[in-house]
Amino acid sequence: MGHTRPRGPELEHDFVRSPKLGYEPHGSYGCVRYLEHGFPNPLVRWHYHEEYELHLIVRTRGKVFVGDYIGHFEPGHLVLTGPRLPHNWISTDTPPEGVELRDVVLQFPDGPLRQAAEGIPELREVLPLLERARYGIEFFGISDRIMSQYERIKHSSGLRRFSEFTDLLGVLAQCSDYRLLSTVQLQSFDDDAALARISGIVDYITEHSATQFSMAELCRRVGMTESRFSRYFRKATGNTFTDFVNRLRINRACQLLMESDRYITNICYDVGFNNVANFNRRFLQIKGMTPKEFRRQAEARFGSDEAA
Repeated sequence: MGHTRPRGPELEHDFVRSPKLGYEPHGSYGCVRYLEHGFPNPLVRWHYHEEYELHLIVRTRGKVFVGDYIGHFEPGHLVLTGPRLPHNWISTDTPPEGVELRDVVLQFPDGPLRQAAEGIPELREVLPLLERARYGIEFFGISDRIMSQYERIKHSSGLRRFSEFTDLLGVLAQCSDYRLLSTVQLQSFDDDAALARISGIVDYITEHSATQFSMAELCRRVGMTESRFSRYFRKATGNTFTDFVNRLRINRACQLLMESDRYITNICYDVGFNNVANFNRRFLQIKGMTPKEFRRQAEARFGSDEAA
């Protein structure tokens, strides 16, 4: 099973961000940069970068790729991607001449916001949002409002732009109708000590997901009964222990399917499953397609190579 092009995402460097591609020119913006482009466009490719990006699709339908997530998009599709999270949107219904405007995007850095939040308590409200963005967030029901805020940001600068941007961040931070795209995420709750122990277990599971371990073993590691561990684990991750481990292993399998040519049977064992039938069943349950279909569809994330 050979491939003639690399499977990994491309790192986007700042020096390629030309106004000819839709970027605001250097020196015309501060912390928040506005971008808009059509399709096809060289920017449409499987890539990642150091900044957050808030993408709003205004025209066309097609397939979206965020980390190991594969889904469909249409006008109004609103997604926040975090630093170094690979992503791409491939339009599949464009006319032969293409479309002049498909995406409107805001791009902003991580460090300055976190540093500002240390001295400005009000900004701390957005920190959980930034953590969730590591996995990609799709928002529902707020696209029209966000589009209006995009317009105000596009036509403003300096303090006015930053004020409009913090308003937008507030809307995103308060939006409860969303889903994480690429993997599961720890949720905060009252018992900080228990959460810290569960967080340690999640780190352990993540590091050793390909090995065999039981919930009883992990309970002993943190000194919790199985019933208490199950209750807190479900509250912290939104998943049962078994579902969480399966999702973690399937996510790792997705990465190997996208970035290697290893046989699917070998990948099954590489990620910690000891039964191919169970692996295929869990994969279908979590991803809505078989591993073979996932690998075939994942090839489309490079579709812009031909379109650009």
